[in-house]
Amino acid sequence: MSNKIKVLIIDDEPLARRGICQLLENETDFIIAGEASNGHEALSAIKKLSPNLIFLDINMPLVDGFSLVEKIEAKSLPEIVFVTAYDEHAIRAFEAGAIDYVLKPINEERFQKTLERIRYRIFSGENNSLENKVNDLLNILKIPQMSYLQRITVKENGRIRFLEVEKIDWISSLGNYVEIHLGHEKFILRETMDGLEKKLNPNDFLRIRRSKIVKISQVKEMQPLFNGEFNIVLLDGTELISSRRYRKNLETAFNF
Repeated sequence: MSNKIKVLIIDDEPLARRGICQLLENETDFIIAGEASNGHEALSAIKKLSPNLIFLDINMPLVDGFSLVEKIEAKSLPEIVFVTAYDEHAIRAFEAGAIDYVLKPINEERFQKTLERIRYRIFSGENNSLENKVNDLLNILKIPQMSYLQRITVKENGRIRFLEVEKIDWISSLGNYVEIHLGHEKFILRETMDGLEKKLNPNDFLRIRRSKIVKISQVKEMQPLFNGEFNIVLLDGTELISSRRYRKNLETAFNF
């Protein structure tokens, strides 16, 4: 067996891929074979390059990291380290299983521990059972009682920002993107409203119309309008109109 570990880095953010490359540049037993920015490129690269290891971002558009794992042929399945900005993504499942994870922004000391695990697993041959462990992890992640988002990662002016979900006031739709309103700031995230809604704690956030989600604790008052709609006033004075379709959400959240 070669004493070199061939690596493929999969992340839709160039800055994130570059960060992992920099962390690996002094590791002489790791060779960066290539990079991929989406699931389609990743599948092609895995078949072509046959990497021993992939660093795989969880939160990619269209095909996320978990969905990508399901698409990889078992015989081509490399060792996998998930890269995530969301520490509620079943971290206990990562820690308990053979698959590791690193949390954005990546801590160098934690990253070194990951590399040690990878070296041991690959060179000891322990990764022979990885396929079963991947399937176990995917089953765990599909259990409905999952934790919800605590942080959201957005790109702004070439930087990666980490937003505390608890500080979000409201969210609006921009097609396949959403606009996050946090105090006086606005941030654009490549995500759909339906997708983001599933990741937010329903005890804290409320869908009031197809294009709007509000933080429940930010609601100051509701003014009844016609046809079951409401003018919802937030603590900062922002006014949002709910739709009749989501009236039951309001009734449940505010018990009226």
